[in-house]
Amino acid sequence: MDITTLVGLIVGVATLVLGFTLEGGQIQSLFQLTAALIVFGGTIGAVVAGLPLEQLKEVPKIIAIAFTQRKKDPLTVIEDMVQLAMIARREGILALEEKIESYDDEFFKNGIRYVVDGTEPDLVRSILETELSYLEARHAQGIAVFEAAGGFAPTMGIIGTVMGLVQVLGSLSNVGELGPKIALAFIATLYGVASANVIYLPIANKLRVRSKEEVLIRELMIEGILSIQAGENPMILEQKLKAFLSPRMREAKPEVKQADVETA
Repeated sequence: MDITTLVGLIVGVATLVLGFTLEGGQIQSLFQLTAALIVFGGTIGAVVAGLPLEQLKEVPKIIAIAFTQRKKDPLTVIEDMVQLAMIARREGILALEEKIESYDDEFFKNGIRYVVDGTEPDLVRSILETELSYLEARHAQGIAVFEAAGGFAPTMGIIGTVMGLVQVLGSLSNVGELGPKIALAFIATLYGVASANVIYLPIANKLRVRSKEEVLIRELMIEGILSIQAGENPMILEQKLKAFLSPRMREAKPEVKQADVETA
C-alpha cells in the first residue's frame, strides 16, 4: 500500500478540522447531511452524466492504483534486461525463448517473443510504442474521472450554498436565526472546495504520477528489447537504460560488474 496517499488525505482533512476548532468552531457544526447530499451526490451525478459507462466501471480499480505501490522497479527491469542480454550474447537470441514464461509482464513477454521470432526491429518498436500510446490513453481516462469530480465539486458546493440562502431569505421573519442558518448554508461550499482540493485533485495527481512511472518502465523495456535484438554489450545496455533514470535512482543498486559482462 502507498502510505503517502492515505496519510496525505488524513492530514489534509485533519488540519482543516483542527484549524476550524482552534478558531472556536464546534466540530459537529461541520456535519450537515443536506449539504453532503447536494455536493457529493451532485458531483457523482455530474461525473456519471459526463463519462461513458465503460470508463466509470474502472473507477474501483483506478482508486486501488492510487493507494498501492508501483509493481515494478526501474532498476529491476534494467537488471532483467542485462541478464537477458548476457544470455543472448552467450547462447544466442533463440535461448531467450526459454526465459519468456518466467516473467509476468505481458508487454515484456510479447516484446521478447517478437525478437525471438525474428521480427524486424522497426516493426517491434512500432508495435510496442503503439501499445504504450494506448496505455497512456487508458491512464488519461482514469485521471479524467477525478479531475472531472474536482471541477464539479466546488460548483456543487456553490449551488448548495445558494439553495440554503434561498431558504434563509424566505424566512426573514425570525431574524435571530439568520446567522446560524447562513453559516449552515456555507457548509456546502466548504464541502465542495475541500473535497476537490483535498480528495479528488490529489488522487488525480497521484494517478498521473503512477502513469508516468509505468510509462517509464515500458520505455525501458522497449529500448532494452531492441538493444538485445541488436546484440549490444550488456554493460553498455545497462548504462544506456540508466540514462532514463535520475542520478539518485541510478545509485540505488550496484552496476553490472565488468567480469560478468566479459563472461557473457
